[in-house]
Amino acid sequence: MPSVGFPTFEQLQVLTTIAETGSFSAAARRLNRAQSVISYAVGQLEEQIGVMLFDRSGRVPRLTEAGRAVLADARRATATIETLRGRAASLQKGLEAELRVGIDVMFPMDRLVAALDAFATRFPMVSLRLSMEALGGVARLVADEACDFGISTELDAMPAAIRQRPIGTVRLVPVAAPTHPLALATADRDAVRDATQIVLADRSALTEGQDIAVLSLKTWRIGDLGAKHALLLAGLGWGNMPEAMVVADLKAGRLVRLTLSEARSHDYPLGVIHRADRLLGPAATWLADRLTV
Repeated sequence: MPSVGFPTFEQLQVLTTIAETGSFSAAARRLNRAQSVISYAVGQLEEQIGVMLFDRSGRVPRLTEAGRAVLADARRATATIETLRGRAASLQKGLEAELRVGIDVMFPMDRLVAALDAFATRFPMVSLRLSMEALGGVARLVADEACDFGISTELDAMPAAIRQRPIGTVRLVPVAAPTHPLALATADRDAVRDATQIVLADRSALTEGQDIAVLSLKTWRIGDLGAKHALLLAGLGWGNMPEAMVVADLKAGRLVRLTLSEARSHDYPLGVIHRADRLLGPAATWLADRLTV
């Protein structure tokens, strides 16, 4: 029986990236390598371990049964190595000169302001770069190393390199202006589907093809939560909003909470996310621990 060789970290990283991105060419772009290098790495890995990882009979290579089994081990191995590398890098450096943070637009603004106010006092010499994104936008920034860490909702397609720690939920409620047809009476299913729904748009591709809490056949997709709020106040549609953001509008009668048979209040989960191979520095750790809901 032939002996099994020792795969390199790069070979395992190539395998996990192909599985995550869906193709050799996409993995090449993610890893900034030529596609020939990706193909060579896979071929060398197959030769070393003595099994075929991909079925190449079709137009697009597909993981074999053996490939799926090896992929699970590769993910565990790369996660361990990335954690080790991240810990070493963190020990080598001191306080961050700049901190880049991505925040889900649903995160309560009062909590964010309080945390950043305390951060400015505690770390006056650390520059802060803040990005606000919806849905998969924060995860994409963290995965691409454009942010050191982020606050993101849970995603079915969360990149494999991301580690997440839940921090709580935000209550979302369906609302509309008091003059909106859905606010005048208890709406039935047809009325909800015919009314324009204002929906947050994901600027990443992580929720591509997915409609999250979308009930209407007609939608306006907006990339900014403040703009969505303004459109709802103007009576141009209905939509789900963080309860804390619209509580004053509900009390003043500028918005009303809808009584819909299908659309009900629901919780929107949030968590701290970061790359497994980029452990947080002192300032990032301090801020991440204070961003809770």
